[in-house]
Amino acid sequence: MLHKVLKVNPNDNVIVALRDLPAGEVVEFEGESYLLPHTVYAKHKFVTHDLETGDAVTMYGVLVGRASQSIKRGEPITTYNLKHDSEPYSTAKRQPYSWTPPDVSKWVGRTFKGYRRSDGKVGTYNYWLVIPLVFCENRNVLTLKTAFERELGYAQPELYRDQVREMLHLYQNGQLETVQKLAPFTDSSTPRPWSNDLNRPFKNVDGIKFLTHEGGCGGTRQDAHTLCSLFAAYAVHPNVAGVTVLSLGCQNSEEKILMDEIHKRSPKFDKPLYIFEQQQGTESAMMSAAIKQTFLGLIKANECEREDVPITELVVGLKCGGSDGFSGISANPVLGQVSDILVTLGGKTLLAEFPELHGVEQELLNRCVTEEKAAKFEKLMRDYSGKADAVGSAFAFNPSPGNIKDGLITDAIKSAGAAKKGGSAPIQDVTNYTEISHEKGLQLVCTPGNDVEATTGKTAAGATVILFTTGLGTPTGNPICPVMKVSTNSKLAEKMVDVIDFNCGTVVTGEETIAENADALLEEIIAVASGKLTHAQRLGQDDFIPWKRGVSL
Repeated sequence: MLHKVLKVNPNDNVIVALRDLPAGEVVEFEGESYLLPHTVYAKHKFVTHDLETGDAVTMYGVLVGRASQSIKRGEPITTYNLKHDSEPYSTAKRQPYSWTPPDVSKWVGRTFKGYRRSDGKVGTYNYWLVIPLVFCENRNVLTLKTAFERELGYAQPELYRDQVREMLHLYQNGQLETVQKLAPFTDSSTPRPWSNDLNRPFKNVDGIKFLTHEGGCGGTRQDAHTLCSLFAAYAVHPNVAGVTVLSLGCQNSEEKILMDEIHKRSPKFDKPLYIFEQQQGTESAMMSAAIKQTFLGLIKANECEREDVPITELVVGLKCGGSDGFSGISANPVLGQVSDILVTLGGKTLLAEFPELHGVEQELLNRCVTEEKAAKFEKLMRDYSGKADAVGSAFAFNPSPGNIKDGLITDAIKSAGAAKKGGSAPIQDVTNYTEISHEKGLQLVCTPGNDVEATTGKTAAGATVILFTTGLGTPTGNPICPVMKVSTNSKLAEKMVDVIDFNCGTVVTGEETIAENADALLEEIIAVASGKLTHAQRLGQDDFIPWKRGVSL
């Protein structure tokens, strides 16, 4: 460890501990000495001077809270002495914004191997999608999943079933004592799962993805329409080659709504899309027809092959989850550097999770390229936060127990660090949930902070690769968009080797600069976009949760 502490912004009045600092230690930093009366654990912060009740605490150069009691110089900030606060924001307060793009000369002309679609978009994977318009069809979807995955080579290895079989055999043969002495089962070295299986009959189809959900009927008509809009966004997604839809026939999420939403997003939609309605006959008749048509669709999808395309065709989602006190110091700024590189080249990046932008709204309003887009962002934020306030669950309640334990004491601290994923580039567009923008550059996408709801929504916005920073370890994935787990610290990367794809902990230790680490991450993004599986894909982590537009932080 080259440094003990770090001040993120010169105007901050807190200093971050990069390792555990015991009580009684004297920390020397920028010509000042700080006697620590209490232990300050790694990722936590101590104040640079005495604060009285009501005094502002500043980090990342912005207001992140106010002292709820006096805090002495060198004392750590905690949930007991600090309460969330943030600066008010308004489109009317917008200030001129300028930025200096990074040098991208080394990336000019770089390509990845993607799938070109007839609408001009480029996918990073070639999936077939099977969806139910209503929860009544979930069982049928899962029945199709079992049949297709096992017969076509896409099923996950049944590692744990083998473990149970072994223990059952021992138990039935009177060897209970042997069962009790079995060592924990580990599988970190076993290749997962089927991706490079040369025996798969459809070598150019990266998988068949089967989605289930709890909506489509009951609830509100808005929920049903939103679900159809979400499925429409997935149908037109460049990572999807074709779609099989199961419908009961009487639900609120009607076939017509789905097709209208698809054509709204893609007027010349020409992908194979097959809809089967159970109320037209027997279940077996519907299932047999769905199997036959899907199989024929897979033959067609298998004709598509990867080809070299410019990296400017990438759409990269920027996400954080299981954040810690290093997120805004290492991994998130690294993603910000990658974002700035891609948008400078002419690519597209997506920054979402509106509850985790609370406290930095004014900066983002300033960065919007037009007054109209700034006004849209402000309205979306105020509508969303207003709903949360109305049910007594304000954005300020966003940090989870794990966030707080690892140094994110207030929502504004969490948000100011989370916003670093968006780099410094101007914001070219703002989209609501399930909307798809045709603009290039950095965009704001309205989603909750909830990990799966956010990745589900970010994929609907068109992300073809999602970068997911985590300090605590979050095994989240998405059915059709690869999700790369990016660790904020090296300890996590070493511990959860089957979850983490890339480590930014070297930025904390001083082994690499943010720019150096970002270059390495962009190389890994190109590899994943070209077919290298993420750990979430290997584990079959196909998480999908539609947002019902209610209060979700």
